[in-house]
Amino acid sequence: MRGYGQAFCPITRASEIFATRWTPLIIRNLLLGCRTFSELQAAAPGIPRSLLSDRLQHLERLEIVARRPNPGRRGWFYELTEAGQDLAPVCHALGVWGTRWLEAAPHDLDGAVLLWAISKCMDRDRLPEQRVVVRFDFLDQPRPKHRYWLLVQRPEPEVCRKPPGFPDDLTVTTETEWLAKWHMGAMSLGQAMHARVITVDGPRHLVRDLARWGGVTPFASVARPIASRPHASRGVA
Repeated sequence: MRGYGQAFCPITRASEIFATRWTPLIIRNLLLGCRTFSELQAAAPGIPRSLLSDRLQHLERLEIVARRPNPGRRGWFYELTEAGQDLAPVCHALGVWGTRWLEAAPHDLDGAVLLWAISKCMDRDRLPEQRVVVRFDFLDQPRPKHRYWLLVQRPEPEVCRKPPGFPDDLTVTTETEWLAKWHMGAMSLGQAMHARVITVDGPRHLVRDLARWGGVTPFASVARPIASRPHASRGVA
């Protein structure tokens, strides 16, 4: 990759690595627990396989990412090295800045990616031992992107794009924009249900558990200035 020609500046050198397209998302997804190539690709919809492979190889050469054989399966496990883990505060700082200064515009969202983000923000200590199947019906999405499933169970939830083969325990009916607003902390699940923009059908104790499991972005508590802010790009992290 062509550099900026300012090797004396550490900001420049770091930008040549971190500020390339898709790299921040790859680092973010590794920090959130993605380990396989397919997991990394699913968490960054739109990235070509060849480009993801190229980025991972580049990060491996720089000793920011390491790979090891996937036991019992084909392919590799990818994980951050010490240098890669050191990018965690950089990603957090970007998230704080983006929350504080950029207006969120939760439109044209992919329901599966949104549920993936919610699942990564769930409190692992509060997840049930027994599997709970939560079906999400998005009223604003065309078939087949109108329905997904979230399997909530320790050690971590799983998003399914196809019927998982288990009966539904809860059904959530909403639009992607309202679910995104809940995820970003604009309203609680209870407030969204009271306003009838999110409907949750199922046993009362599981409805309470759904709110208790979490799923709100850690940036929801970032203070936003009252003064006007620049326009944001579309979408949510």
